[in-house]
Amino acid sequence: MRTSRSNGGILLDTSPGIVTIFLVMNNAVVFFRALADETRWRIVRLVADRALCVCELADILGMPQSSVSSHVQIIRKAGLLESETCGKWTYFRIPGGRLPLLRGILRHFPDSADFAADAEKAEARLARRETSCCPGPVKLGQRRKSLTI
Repeated sequence: MRTSRSNGGILLDTSPGIVTIFLVMNNAVVFFRALADETRWRIVRLVADRALCVCELADILGMPQSSVSSHVQIIRKAGLLESETCGKWTYFRIPGGRLPLLRGILRHFPDSADFAADAEKAEARLARRETSCCPGPVKLGQRRKSLTI
């Protein structure tokens, strides 16, 4: 834990996670800006119930890894991703505490046919995980119940 003294002499926890929770998640503009891009929304939907690395997301979305990585960082800064590093791979997933909020959004904006295609590609990519470059996450490896309503 890192601390810093505010003007009032109060010690504040300035750990990256704490800063993200209090400064970013309290900013609705940052949160909704992260979701306002079609590619970022697709990524959020893909990592809602399973952890995926950037190379897996790039394969599923048919995009360069550098573009996917840029989108992931915006989503991460909005406090919408938890991560696990395994070797040189980092896997991302939506934290469980954010799922009710995303379910609420989906009630008003249901998935399109495009998401069904993404989900099929994700299943196919995960089926090849054992023989691909990605070893798979340990801590975030368990699949959760689908985000759909």
